[in-house]
Amino acid sequence: MGVTPATLIRNARRASGLTQAELAARLGTTQPEIARLESPRANPTYETLADAIAATGHELVFELAPDRSGIDEAQILDNLKLTPAERLDRLADAQRNIDELARSAKFRDG
Repeated sequence: MGVTPATLIRNARRASGLTQAELAARLGTTQPEIARLESPRANPTYETLADAIAATGHELVFELAPDRSGIDEAQILDNLKLTPAERLDRLADAQRNIDELARSAKFRDG
C-alpha cells in the first residue's frame, strides 16, 4: 500500500519535532483531532492535509509522472549495448519481418 495521509502528517510532525498537542495548537484544533488525522482510517480533504503539513514547516507537493509500466527498460538497455551498425542490422531484420507479415496478411485476405 502507498503512503497514506496519516503517514504524511505523522512523519512531517515528527520530523519537525512537534507533539500532537503542539501541532494542534498551530492548527487551532485539539490533540484528539490530530490523533484522528494520524489514524490509518483518516481521509482528510486536500486542504486539511496541506494545512497540517504546512503547520509542520513542510510543503505538500504533488507531481505527475508518466506511467512507464509498458516500457521494457531491460530491452532498451540491451539495445544500447549494441553498436550503431548492430542496431541498424536489427532494424533491417525487424522491417523484413514486418514486410513478410504484411504479405502474409494480404495473401490470406485475397
